[in-house]
Amino acid sequence: MSASIPFTRPDAALLALRPAIAGQPAAIPTPATVADFQQQVLRPLLKLQQPVLLAAVADVALDYRLPLATADATEANRLLGELLARHTRLRASIIGLITGQLTLAELAFYRRHRRELNRRLLDLAQQRVLSSVPELLRCLSE
Repeated sequence: MSASIPFTRPDAALLALRPAIAGQPAAIPTPATVADFQQQVLRPLLKLQQPVLLAAVADVALDYRLPLATADATEANRLLGELLARHTRLRASIIGLITGQLTLAELAFYRRHRRELNRRLLDLAQQRVLSSVPELLRCLSE
């Protein structure tokens, strides 16, 4: 498979959608390291996609009838952690929610470092979900 991507993307529009994250330095055009990519690309995209991420997790939680509404905080975190760790289709959906927002240069970098970036992306997504249980519970009741 060729490393070049034979199509165009609305890179400027994609970048304009990204929210700023307080305390984070200004983004560089193309991050050079996996850590820079995580901070400058993945974190803002997860913040942008937060409502969609929570809705996706809520849908799967409903499908599996997880008792999140009646569980205490510790049990809810355990249930969600297991769901995010074991549900392969949910994990793939989360990756797709984020990688669909990448620019061409970011996509090329992502493809070279896919395994490590997917691991970091899923860790960040799990942190966001576990820190947003009240919002997730609202998604379950909608």
